[in-house]
Amino acid sequence: MPSTCVLPPLILHPFSNTAGPSKLMEASRASLVLQGLLPPDDSLEELERRLLEGRYCELSMLFYLGKDLVRWTTQCMEMASRGQESGRAIRPESFATLLLEDPPVTVLEKLRKWGVHEYKCIFTRAFGLQALFETLPARECLAPEFVRHYHRFADQMFACQQQLFPFQHLRSSDYEFDLYASGEYAKMLEAEWGTT
Repeated sequence: MPSTCVLPPLILHPFSNTAGPSKLMEASRASLVLQGLLPPDDSLEELERRLLEGRYCELSMLFYLGKDLVRWTTQCMEMASRGQESGRAIRPESFATLLLEDPPVTVLEKLRKWGVHEYKCIFTRAFGLQALFETLPARECLAPEFVRHYHRFADQMFACQQQLFPFQHLRSSDYEFDLYASGEYAKMLEAEWGTT
């Protein structure tokens, strides 16, 4: 019996939106102007519009990232229910906590290599948005104050979800998994299939 349980890989798909980076930059600048840290370069109404567009773009990216995270916790649960883990108080929240609080060193190294330093905030908010929405609402369906402060709502929703049911906390010393970008994983599979 192996000393660690090998979980399915966490595969993250890119969120493709060509306008995304420019909207995020415009929103950052608008936020600084609205806070009085930069001189105004447009009307207050236009600055608010740019800020909300950028925040909605962030929210969208995190929502789709959350789909990947929830898919992974579901796969982990399926594996746990078939294996030696059945009968234990393991829930999707167990795997979410493992990812956030005690991921394998290889996962942390890959995140750092990708330039992701605040992964806990990012993943927490992605999980939280998945708890809120089954599908991504159109921008017009969301209140401006929600869009402006979506990160606070997502953080609180994740915390609430983690407290709904008791669950067993898992440690990376007992569980291991890999992290891949979807393109990277596809290339790895192609190479593997090409050698068989």
